[in-house]
Amino acid sequence: MLIDLRKCVGCESCTIACKAENNVGVDSSWRRSRRIFWNQILFEEVEGPEPDIRFLPRPCNHCENPPCVQVCPVGATYKDEERGLVLQDYNRCIGCRYCMQACPYLARSFNWQEPTFPHVKRTEKAAFSADGGAFNPLVPVRPKGVVEKCVFCIHRIRAAEAKAQEEGRELRDGDVTPACVATCLAQARIFGDLNDPESRISQLRAEYGDRVFRLLEDLGTEPKVFYIPEA
Repeated sequence: MLIDLRKCVGCESCTIACKAENNVGVDSSWRRSRRIFWNQILFEEVEGPEPDIRFLPRPCNHCENPPCVQVCPVGATYKDEERGLVLQDYNRCIGCRYCMQACPYLARSFNWQEPTFPHVKRTEKAAFSADGGAFNPLVPVRPKGVVEKCVFCIHRIRAAEAKAQEEGRELRDGDVTPACVATCLAQARIFGDLNDPESRISQLRAEYGDRVFRLLEDLGTEPKVFYIPEA
């Protein structure tokens, strides 16, 4: 993923879309600083003659060398080598939170209690709707006692792959759009294949060259979320 900080306006439509798409519940933990965020936007106030606010969207970085995977004692956090993603097996997670301690990006959240959805009506055959009408049946609801995080909407990736296979073709650039990318009003987010030199994300990285940066690059985690700076 590439995020253009020149375009991000901090509207948090990406955060809301992420919560709706991935069945992220709302409960009383919100008031105890135990919030669950798969995608979070950090705010920084800039002082000076012309005060300003800067925004830094922070999803999981899906590192090439993920420290969270290395410390998980049960293999609940694992690397999807085919897609280059760091995923989570909630059935295996024992809630030890080693992965949270190991993640330098603070991209993981722990479920301190059973998630609740006060604005969602449960139905036997609930179909997902973006206005909160029902659950997304493609994404499991995580129980109390497990760690969860951004997975780049892996269900959308699998659906796009299945459609391409059914049509007898390769996956095309732009076929996959995580919820945060699809709902970004400023079109600040780009998602694509980093190994494809013809993909838009690869072309933007080449165009902006050394200006493109990643968070905490000196740690050697090789994060896969890139940023174009404001200036």
